[in-house]
Amino acid sequence: MRIATWNVNSVRARGERIAAWLQRSDVDVAAVQETKCRDEQFPTELFTDLGYEVAHHGLSQWNGVAVLSRVGLEDVQVGFPGQPGWGDPEAPEARALGAVCGGVRVWSLYVPNGREVDDPHYTYKLRWLEALRAYGAERLAEDPQAGIALCGDFNVAPQDDDVWDMAEFEGSTHVTKPERDAFTSVVEAGFTEVVRPYAPGPGVYTYWDYKQLSFPKRKGMRIDFVLASPALAARVSGALIDREERKGKGASDHAPVMVDLDGGPGDESSAPGTAGLAGA
Repeated sequence: MRIATWNVNSVRARGERIAAWLQRSDVDVAAVQETKCRDEQFPTELFTDLGYEVAHHGLSQWNGVAVLSRVGLEDVQVGFPGQPGWGDPEAPEARALGAVCGGVRVWSLYVPNGREVDDPHYTYKLRWLEALRAYGAERLAEDPQAGIALCGDFNVAPQDDDVWDMAEFEGSTHVTKPERDAFTSVVEAGFTEVVRPYAPGPGVYTYWDYKQLSFPKRKGMRIDFVLASPALAARVSGALIDREERKGKGASDHAPVMVDLDGGPGDESSAPGTAGLAGA
């Protein structure tokens, strides 16, 4: 089974491109972030015509998450327990959506950006990651053999190699110790960052700003991840950051990230014959 995560930066602006990529990449399950639309605006038929079932959670022209699956889509969950909200009064944003696909609980996650270190949004980001850690730890305590994939745009570069130049980020979000510690705490709750062994840095990124020719100048960040539970991590057979999809007119500022899974107990959705993934 092949799963992917991709911050598409508007599904309505890039729907046809996303659909073409899904076909070309032979993806079974896609966790999609930053759809930037309400549920009734999501181009569902574009993906159901390709054989995907669709779950989407969007409340406005901001945020928005989706799960697309051609190996079943069951037990859809909007938000995770304890997920903090934003605003006054505080309300949950459209940043987390989970579903069971091919026997795996796949989460599409769009972690808050944090804005500036002294902004309340930064504290919100840290609270959000702590709630995610608590949820993950609780689920694995309940069922250590659970297949769980935490997929998405984490808005954290956990290692110095995950940005093109640490000096450029002095005093900025995404690389501060509290953010990195919060990301590490999610991993240490029992999850594994499964892409990095197949796409090691330095210089391997998933995001490049549209400004100042960041992509051709290779000024990027690695902030999109697939974190797998122990049972799921044991099934990973390959991974790839599809940098080619960042190229060309109308590209998202993020590249898709893909992971291949070998079949596991009770999972009959995996099919042989798909070319394996390797590298960035």
